[in-house]
Amino acid sequence: MSASPPLLRRLGALGPLLLLLVLFALLGALVPDFLGIRNMRGLVLSVTLVGTIATTMMLVLALREVDLSVGSITALSGVLTAVVIGRTGSVAAGILAGLAAGAAAGFLNGWVVARLKVNSLIVTLATMEIVRGLAFLASGGQAVSIPAERFYALGSGTLLGVNYPIWLMLLAFIGFGFLLNRTTFGRNVLAIGGNPEAARLAGVPVERVRIAVFVLQGLVTALAGIVLAARITSGQPNTSQGLELAVISACVLGGVSLSGGVATMAGVIIGVFIMGAAQNALNLLDVPTFYQYVVRGGILLAAVIFDRLRQTGGLSLPTLLTRFTQKDRLAS
Repeated sequence: MSASPPLLRRLGALGPLLLLLVLFALLGALVPDFLGIRNMRGLVLSVTLVGTIATTMMLVLALREVDLSVGSITALSGVLTAVVIGRTGSVAAGILAGLAAGAAAGFLNGWVVARLKVNSLIVTLATMEIVRGLAFLASGGQAVSIPAERFYALGSGTLLGVNYPIWLMLLAFIGFGFLLNRTTFGRNVLAIGGNPEAARLAGVPVERVRIAVFVLQGLVTALAGIVLAARITSGQPNTSQGLELAVISACVLGGVSLSGGVATMAGVIIGVFIMGAAQNALNLLDVPTFYQYVVRGGILLAAVIFDRLRQTGGLSLPTLLTRFTQKDRLAS
């Protein structure tokens, strides 16, 4: 007797989780100290930057859009925070400056995409270069030290034995998961990604939702950049290059569709830890940086291919199980 379609769909939804469990089992068996408590703590801390930004990249991808400017926004927010703190001595003013820069970049992306109907890939590719250039201009091309040790606590402090960056990531997971699943705004995001014209006819404010999502992306990315600056105790204009690829890969590995309309926070969390575990294993094995580029690029390519196969049904677990049961019935 073949499994019922609802059961097959549930099994298919577990695909990313099964991949994560298999990956952890393999790495635990093959990589020394991978499953050690100290390494697990370091792994969770290492994914906080990608994990935090992935919570809003999920919304962008669910809209059937993409944002390539997150790495540059991370750098600019950290640099501006460092510059303003250095000039005013005010940590609060520095943080507000960094957040404002992220919100402004996000608004620019969203406004051009929503109002001028320009492809988000091209828009954010352009702002990626513009924002990175502004980071170098603001810093004079140099790392900007932060003369306020109390600011460093944002990156290295702990609450209940857990680092602040981890708390920030957890709050982002919970907050944006609730936003996606329990609010009208989240349902509107999925509706627009699934069918923008149908959403418009249903009364969804498509342009406002698109702009709001890009502003949220800019704000969260800026906050992550500020925390990163606190962790490395300086504003670095050349930091986080290629970050956008890691974030998008994590989302797609977690089942967020590049065609829009499909996203879950649980899947994003799984995708983040798949990426983090792979990077952590490469570091433990002392794999040279050049080879790591190849592996990360391969992961992104595989994620895109799997996303495409999921859309066509060619590599979903339900499809494979259905084919297996059909073959089994024919053989009998």
